[in-house]
Amino acid sequence: MKFILYLICCLSIAGNLFAQNKNARPKIGLTLSGGGAKGLAHIGILKAIDSAGLKIDYITGTSMGAIVGALYASGYSGNDIERLRKDIDFDVLFSNNVPLKTLSMEEKDQYSRFAIELPFINKKIKLTTGVITGQQLNMKFSELFFHVYHIRDFNDFKIPFKCMATDLETGDLVVLDTGNIITALRATMAIPSIFSAVNRDQKKLVDGGLVRNFPVKNVKEMGADIIIGSNVTNGLAKIDKIKSPVDVLLQMAFFREASDFKEERPLTDIYIHMPMEEYNTGSFGSSKEIMKVGLEKGLEYYPVFKKLADSINALGTATEKADNTVTNKAVFITTYSVNGLKKTTAPFFFHLMNFNDHKFYTAVQINKSIRRAIGSRYYSSISYTLEPISKDTASIVFTAEEIPSTFLKAALYYTRFRGINVNANLTTRDFIIHNSRSMVSLSIGESTQIEAEHFQYLGRIKNRAFIAGFRLDNQTINTYQNYKLEGAYKQNFSQLFLNFQNSGTNKIAAGIGTAFEYIRYSPSIKSAIETKGRFTDIKSYVYLKYNDLNQIFFPTTGLKINMELAQVFDQKPTLILYKNGVPVTPSGLNFDNYARLVLDLSSYKPINKRFTFLTEFQAGVNFTANPNHLNNFLIGGLNGSFRNQIRFAGLQEATLNSSSVAVLHLGLRYNPANNIYISARVNGLVKDFATTKNSTSNRNGLSGYALTFAYRTPIGPIELSAMYCDQSKKLQSYVLIGIPF
Repeated sequence: MKFILYLICCLSIAGNLFAQNKNARPKIGLTLSGGGAKGLAHIGILKAIDSAGLKIDYITGTSMGAIVGALYASGYSGNDIERLRKDIDFDVLFSNNVPLKTLSMEEKDQYSRFAIELPFINKKIKLTTGVITGQQLNMKFSELFFHVYHIRDFNDFKIPFKCMATDLETGDLVVLDTGNIITALRATMAIPSIFSAVNRDQKKLVDGGLVRNFPVKNVKEMGADIIIGSNVTNGLAKIDKIKSPVDVLLQMAFFREASDFKEERPLTDIYIHMPMEEYNTGSFGSSKEIMKVGLEKGLEYYPVFKKLADSINALGTATEKADNTVTNKAVFITTYSVNGLKKTTAPFFFHLMNFNDHKFYTAVQINKSIRRAIGSRYYSSISYTLEPISKDTASIVFTAEEIPSTFLKAALYYTRFRGINVNANLTTRDFIIHNSRSMVSLSIGESTQIEAEHFQYLGRIKNRAFIAGFRLDNQTINTYQNYKLEGAYKQNFSQLFLNFQNSGTNKIAAGIGTAFEYIRYSPSIKSAIETKGRFTDIKSYVYLKYNDLNQIFFPTTGLKINMELAQVFDQKPTLILYKNGVPVTPSGLNFDNYARLVLDLSSYKPINKRFTFLTEFQAGVNFTANPNHLNNFLIGGLNGSFRNQIRFAGLQEATLNSSSVAVLHLGLRYNPANNIYISARVNGLVKDFATTKNSTSNRNGLSGYALTFAYRTPIGPIELSAMYCDQSKKLQSYVLIGIPF
């Protein structure tokens, strides 16, 4: 009966219009409401409209309804928009976080090492607002709407289009139908306190849903004779659902829109209401389920759309606009400029982007240049506008917002090996010399760590650099005999280094360097054999780094490699060896020159949405016929790093000592719910395989296992592990809280 009533209504309207003018073809208007994630259900209606062969003549929308409507109006089909939805990572799209793959290699080492990052502006610490600036949205929109970059009047889209915004100062409705489509869409979805307001025509614009979330009046004013309205909102909340001050504020904010809706709904000829009570504006994690609701509703209304399409098409053929195909065409850029720079210069900006004029660019290529600049951490957001000059020729104007030059950062972490520590960091840019980054990091607690580094960019595109720095690590290290705790000593390790590095892309970096090292030992707990004193050495090396992981914590895809090949020379010892507290002449402590290789490789492969397969390979080899246990590798531990550490699931840090060791880890990680991870790991080890004085029979093999429960928190991961080693026959625990230094 509902379908029959709809058909009678639609055919009656079409018949009346035809009676008035036999040559007139009624115009169909489509209105899509806002609703955040719930607005994805509109795609199901568009697919049904396409399948029915119904031609839409005008579209209006607000917020997510405007985004879906603009895609459709600019030439995408319902199927196209559904495919786009499947390819979008909404966690990245609606966040201020810079994707790890975007960052330059030097920034990846520092990214997310600190739970708190506060900008230091005008000699004051400034609290962050938490407002999403929309950098990822800007880049995604610029790719999706690149084919209509030259259109400034939205009436010239394949389907004329309007979207709604709200003037933040006056609270008035602002109808957006001209200008840059990306700016318009950013404005219509700028939910106050979540997304930053958008500047346009001397106004600050925010989400149009505050005033008109269901803009039926506007599509009628455009000339629609028959109006289809798709609404995914549930109106004002019932009193029993208002349980907090935030709920009260949200209810009050939408009083005006609720009143406007009462006037909008009666203007629709076909009103479609989506049952969305289970979802909210932020339910992007349920996008599949929301899409299913939309598809089911589309199937329900398909007969209505089909009958309407057949009756209207019988009155005449709709006029199609030319050149409406969605393509990845390139545009010839004749000139470029940038606005918004205060501390950096235009040449630095464009050299960092590696951007040139008089060259063809696609949207993807322009965004690649933008990501290169964003990855340097000099800029928080970069957007652009193409100004048409002639067909497929334009000038480009970038607008950049710079990141504050100085940040104070802090974090907290605990492991049994390190104890409780507080990490602090000061990072500043261009403090000593232009085109540079300087930082000092400090970890204070049961162990002490210091790291200072000056990174000086070189070259036109800033892909080369000199790196000068200092590291210090003071800690207590346990000693073991046959897997049993025997004693402990304090190790003071200091290093001064100078590197020259070349990073052709944001995935790989290679360099050469030299370091002066100082190592001091003193007994902390008495043991049968003790070493006291110090020695120094000089190390020259080449290194290679590769990192295309998708995230710092719990990555699901990508590869990370750290490799160093070094020559250690000029070792100068001042040491005393004690046996049972009595000084003896040191023996077996060889300080000749030697070469060494260190390799650390991690690979992550997704099996499906919940499971990830892990592979790790770590090796350390000292190429010497006379190993010195003070230079050997220390085996054990699941996380962190210290001088000469080789990780091994099943043993605590520094349980074993070897001049050559290789470990293969295999693991499976399960993500049953947001922020919860369960990992099972098995690893095997061989050691003492490169020492010529040892026979084959002395080569050792070990096996171990670990089961880890982890929870990701705002201060970093919390990991609880149970470990077992077949050779030690011990079941042990391992705890990590927070972010290691």
